[in-house]
Amino acid sequence: MKLQGSTALVTGVGAGNLGQYFAQQLIARGAAKVYATARRPGLINVPGVEVLHLDLTNDATIEKAARLAADTDLLVNNASMFEAGDNFLHGDLEVMQRAFDTNVFGTLRVVRAFAPVLARADGGGAILNVLSAMAWSNFQGLNVYGASKAAAWSMTNALREELAGQGTQVTGLVFGMAGTRSMRDFADSIAGRGALDAVITAPEEIVDMALDGVEAGSPEVLGDQLAIEAKAALSDGPRSVYAEWAAKLLQP
Repeated sequence: MKLQGSTALVTGVGAGNLGQYFAQQLIARGAAKVYATARRPGLINVPGVEVLHLDLTNDATIEKAARLAADTDLLVNNASMFEAGDNFLHGDLEVMQRAFDTNVFGTLRVVRAFAPVLARADGGGAILNVLSAMAWSNFQGLNVYGASKAAAWSMTNALREELAGQGTQVTGLVFGMAGTRSMRDFADSIAGRGALDAVITAPEEIVDMALDGVEAGSPEVLGDQLAIEAKAALSDGPRSVYAEWAAKLLQP
């Protein structure tokens, strides 16, 4: 899909997060229009975008966004819920349900609303789902988030097949750690300032790779070394590349 002259909608745009980088780079690549959406649209500060309210857990906001952005030909599903510190054995079930309702069913709600919009686009348009290498790994405190992203990864592969008939391209972006402000703060909080810098990739690099993948028609983009190693590890039996990297970087 050609990005220059396209009309894109990005979910989950916030101050300094990955959604902001997507919106900025789409404009830089010559998109004719970029809709930037968020649950709290007042946090969006990207010059040149059209701001819309969209909450993954609120059907009315999704349907309204689909009506207002009926010229969209690229949908970037970036919004998600990241709840660190939870675990399956003792975690709050309501929090787990919210994670899946947001990261899996929320993304699906958006895809369902925009599928008819994309069907009308020249060539069927495209979808980019922002996923996580935690889908292929595990790490104490991130396992619920990872499981929700594993479901989202599987769903992305299914949607690629289901939307092929209308010509809509579906690309999955998988990465381990993007150097956004919030992710750097999280990494520093669990490991010490700068301790995990070796596995953190600049967000603009990840976004650039993702958009290159969309233009190339790639079904999947591995955005950093963590993602590459996590996918390779799937054939080795159960092991966590996150735990392996942490042990290597944090050893005395």
